[in-house]
Order: sequence, then structure tokens, then C-alpha cells
Amino acid sequence: MAEVRYGKWFEEGLNLFKKNAGILILATLIAVILSGATAGILAGPMIAGMILITLSLLDKPNEKVEVGHLFRGFQFFLDSLLFFFVWGIATVICGLLVSFFPCVGQLAALFIVYVAQALLMFGMFLIVERGMNFWEASAESYRAVRTNFWHFLSFSAVAGLIGSIGLIACGIGVVLTLPIQACLITVAYRDVFSHERISYTHSA
Repeated sequence: MAEVRYGKWFEEGLNLFKKNAGILILATLIAVILSGATAGILAGPMIAGMILITLSLLDKPNEKVEVGHLFRGFQFFLDSLLFFFVWGIATVICGLLVSFFPCVGQLAALFIVYVAQALLMFGMFLIVERGMNFWEASAESYRAVRTNFWHFLSFSAVAGLIGSIGLIACGIGVVLTLPIQACLITVAYRDVFSHERISYTHSA
């Protein structure tokens, strides 16, 4: 079972952001602008690029990381695009279907969003670092999270709430809050998938 270490992940994730706030905020600003200007077409590669940056900042704190590394995400264009759109569309459709149920519909739709976010939160990392295609990466993320689902769900939900707080003030604040969310999940990913501690890989 993969352990969810809330204190460690939040502490190290927030420290990672504070130490590298400048480059993270600038890279996020560029990623948000390009994703929005292309109606989401470049969202996948931009997320992949952000992951490359956060992983480099975490793993190699003494090496210089540049904003231009964001564009290395294009190396994973197809799989990052598929990951973003396939699961994004699937989540929206499921959310819309259950939202029609009286009383609990909207709550159920919100729950589906959080569940999908939790189960898939490591998928893009696996595409970027391990060269998996979008389906393999999605399945691997699912296998990791399901071993301790409710704890991963609570961690993912809090990280997601932090990332979405920036939607206040016309959405401008996301350039501050999204990189915090990215740092939190980066620390979690590295802890869960490091040193081949994932004995559940490829089981079932």
C-alpha cells in the first residue's frame, strides 16, 4: 500500500514553491496564456512542461532551471494532449449525467471530478518521466492511488482546492496557486514512485 504522508508532502511542496516562486509563477503565466489562446490544445504539453520544471527543481536544486524548459513538454505532445482531453471530456460527461439526479446530482458531479483528479494525478508525471503512453500512465496512476484511495483522495482534494483558489479575482490568481498545487503533487509523486517502492505495479 502506498503511504500518504500529508505533513511531509505539504511541507516539502510549499518549500519547493517558496524557493522557486519566480520561475514557477512566470512559467505558469506563460502556460495559462498559451493554453487559453489555443482553446486548450496546448494545455497538455504545457502541463508536461511544468512537470519537467518542478521535477528538475526538486531533484536538482543546485542546477539552473530556465522558463524555456516549459517548451520541452512538446516532446510529449500527443500523449499529453490525449491525457488532458480524453479524461477531461470523460469527467465532464459523467458529471453532467449524474447532475440531473435530484438533490444529490450536483454533489455527485463534484465528487466525480475529485475522484478523477485523484486517480489520475500521477498520470502526466509517468508520461513525462517514464515515457508511458497516456493509457499506460493512466492505468499506472490508478493502480498506485487505489491502494490507499481515500487518503489519496483527501490529499488530492486539498491540493486541488489550493490550486483553484486563484480562480477568484477573475482567475488572475491561478498563476500563484496552480504552481503550489503542482509542487505538492510533484513531491507526492517522487515519494510514491521513487526507489521502486511501488510493489503493486502491474498487479491486476
